[in-house]
Amino acid sequence: MIVTKKYLPRRTFLRGLGVTLALPWLDSMVPAFSSKARAAQAVRRLGVVYVPNGMYMQSWTPSSAGSALEITETLSSLAPFKDQMLMVSGLCSEEGIANPGEGAGDHARAAGAFLTGVHPKKTEGADIRAGISMDQIAARVLGQETQLASLELSLESADRAGSCDPGYSCAYANTLCWSSATTPLPMASDPRAVFERLFGTSGTTDPAAWLEARQHDRSLLDMVTAKVARLKTELGSRDRVKLNEYLEAVRDVERRIQLAEQQTFRDLPKLDQPAGVPEGFEAHAKLMFDLQVLAYQADLTRVISFMLGHETSNRAYPEIGVPDAHHALSHHGGDRLLIERLKKVDKHLATMFAYYVDRLASTSEGDGTLLDSAMILYGSGLSDGNRHNHHDLPAMLVGGCAGQLTGGRRVQVAKDTPNTNLFLAMLDKLGVPLDTLGDSTGRVDALSV
Repeated sequence: MIVTKKYLPRRTFLRGLGVTLALPWLDSMVPAFSSKARAAQAVRRLGVVYVPNGMYMQSWTPSSAGSALEITETLSSLAPFKDQMLMVSGLCSEEGIANPGEGAGDHARAAGAFLTGVHPKKTEGADIRAGISMDQIAARVLGQETQLASLELSLESADRAGSCDPGYSCAYANTLCWSSATTPLPMASDPRAVFERLFGTSGTTDPAAWLEARQHDRSLLDMVTAKVARLKTELGSRDRVKLNEYLEAVRDVERRIQLAEQQTFRDLPKLDQPAGVPEGFEAHAKLMFDLQVLAYQADLTRVISFMLGHETSNRAYPEIGVPDAHHALSHHGGDRLLIERLKKVDKHLATMFAYYVDRLASTSEGDGTLLDSAMILYGSGLSDGNRHNHHDLPAMLVGGCAGQLTGGRRVQVAKDTPNTNLFLAMLDKLGVPLDTLGDSTGRVDALSV
């Protein structure tokens, strides 16, 4: 980091007609000889990336019992980031297990209990109940410093109605995030809706009027071009490079959204937001991950939860040679062909996550990267989906959390330790201490050494 004599306020925005463009962290935002230069390094960010339907655990779990992290088959794409990965084994989501007489519903309970540690109420009606999720507890504190307290995202829309798992509202399976015991938060799946939440430019839902506005307002950046040019004359060479890289990333994301919209516009209904979802899974996933990078880079939020799919997701992955629905594959019944296909799906999802980690690691901030400041949880509310197993959950932390995490390790906790014990330790690292959360019994105390 270069400390300059010119000072640019951290919460600087470039405003245009209907748009608000936040800036990334620049050297000019650090006053000369100020303690804020040190404070810039203390930004901590939380991410949750959720895999539905569990995992094929034999390909997730290391073969050795040592504390050094072993990169397994499922996680092979993450090998370059081994030193920033911390696997936690032995966790359990006890509150996802059926109470006597409840019967089926493990997928709804898996998602509903995952971040809350509270047993979801079995109901198909409006009287749903779980508990406040750990991401929203973090957002109440970290969100005081940002424009948005949190982002809740998904790769699948919540277009299902009524019952999903028998006897359970779809609200449980379609989100991880609860702002209160009775308030599940919707997960946005449309990149355009997310882009406009971050940067503005929201308009009419009428397709013709929307298209006319898009043709007039070619780009968010076009709205602030003059202000960007003026700002560049006031910045040092290093800040100009950072700003150019950020603006190019914004323009690239917007261009990809526009391409997706052109592909789907002829079928565009009148909706709350225009459809802008790429046809392919990989393109959609990467676009949503890039939006998360932009949100962190501009410090628009420090808390993001992302579902790679809803529980009971029936997405198929023909692009990797898997024509079967994911949920059906998770119930493979020991069939070797189905298991091999499930392993491909698990590995493919991890590869998408590796893309995200790489983007965070290659985006500079201060004297480090966005990955240095982040703590990203990658995992699921089920382990073996074939048996609806809520024990020994797959859980991986990636990132540095501003020096709070020590990677390259595997931590084995006592059998059936509540996953909320991990969440309490994570909240501590984020500077959001809490006495208890859901079914917690203590803390996982080995996140740093």
